[in-house]
Amino acid sequence: MSPTIIMVIGLGVLAVASGMLGLGVAFAAVPFLAFFLPDLVHQVQPLSLLLNGITALFAVFGFAQSGYVDWRKAIILAVVTTLSAPFGAWLVLYTPVMIVWIAYLLSVIYLAYRLFRPVRVRPGEENFALVLILAVPISILSGLLGVGPGFLLMPTLILVGFDPKKAAGINAFAVTPPSFSALIPHISTARFDLQLTVFLLLVGAAGSFLGARLTSLYVPSGRIKQGFGVLIVVMTTYKIYTLLG
Repeated sequence: MSPTIIMVIGLGVLAVASGMLGLGVAFAAVPFLAFFLPDLVHQVQPLSLLLNGITALFAVFGFAQSGYVDWRKAIILAVVTTLSAPFGAWLVLYTPVMIVWIAYLLSVIYLAYRLFRPVRVRPGEENFALVLILAVPISILSGLLGVGPGFLLMPTLILVGFDPKKAAGINAFAVTPPSFSALIPHISTARFDLQLTVFLLLVGAAGSFLGARLTSLYVPSGRIKQGFGVLIVVMTTYKIYTLLG
């Protein structure tokens, strides 16, 4: 089986999983695509950010059909993340690659730990102001990592009291524009394979929409939190293994 087919199939699976969690696919696509594309900053990160924006957008469509997008909060959060993310994307051009990977691994390990601890949903009492404050450093860090802020914002929304399905809907919208804004500093140096990029975008869009609909209709809220924690632990463990190898 050719590497292109493996990438397309793998990205499709990751898009369904990320769509179920209200994420763009980049947080999982970065380590996955890095197995096939050698240049993290000029190939993997620009492609992952583009995929992140498209997959998050189609996840929004899936959650909106079931009324899980709080548009007011999502729009406010999107403004904050969009303005902040490019600073991290600019910073990565001057940061050693290993430092970027270490920041990525430490971030997901911490969030996985927090998600496996009990979290109380507080409808109407969510600390959204804290989310807005944390969104600035989260967006800068995610821009540095080239993954979009969703993988950090989603657990943050859950930890401050949002129901996981509502958190997924807000998160999906809030991470769409910053994925594209974080891509801007990469445009002049990015190297895209046009055919591969088109295939991945099509598969990613379909997979993320399907994942969002599956969550909206069939997946209990508690399972979303657990599923996110398991997914980032698996991806992190595998990446550590490859780095040590």
